[in-house]
Amino acid sequence: MTTSISTASLQNTWARRGVRLVAGLGLAAVLAACSSGVKLDDVPVENRTGSAVNSGGAAGGQGGAVDPRGVSGVSVGGADSAQPAAVARIIYFDYDSFEVKADSAATLEANARYLNANRTRRVNLEGHTDERGGREYNLALGQKRAEAVRRALSLLGVTDAQMEAVSFGEEKPAQVGLDETSFAKNRRVELTYR
Repeated sequence: MTTSISTASLQNTWARRGVRLVAGLGLAAVLAACSSGVKLDDVPVENRTGSAVNSGGAAGGQGGAVDPRGVSGVSVGGADSAQPAAVARIIYFDYDSFEVKADSAATLEANARYLNANRTRRVNLEGHTDERGGREYNLALGQKRAEAVRRALSLLGVTDAQMEAVSFGEEKPAQVGLDETSFAKNRRVELTYR
């Protein structure tokens, strides 16, 4: 009888060790999957300005501001990054709809004329919703709105290579509030030129 008790006890001990081993290996696998192989301190920096980079990291001959860490400022603007002047860039939608309304025709036509005249320009079609509805539903609705504007611009001659449809859902409201006026301002597609 003592032999069977010690054998059962031994089996129980080995079973507990096996469970611990499997749990430990599982934890190690999860931690390994969460780690990143990217070393943030060893990120290579490439100078694309054509000017020399001194030991402090500031680009020589560059007009941008330089902070004490050696990071040079970025100039925003210029003809290539500007939004088109005097062209509306927001298309509004009805509640729970991705149908482009007839009153948006003038805005779409003006943007299509600009993009057709400037074939190197690109535009992001950013779909937005109000905060009613679930997160996943709103992301899908924002994407459908952006795709509807993309189809409308495509029918007006804009190439697919010039447009990218993305959805922000309810994440970037134009106006914060829980009234219909705020909701109406948030149900939109913004045309952002890049």
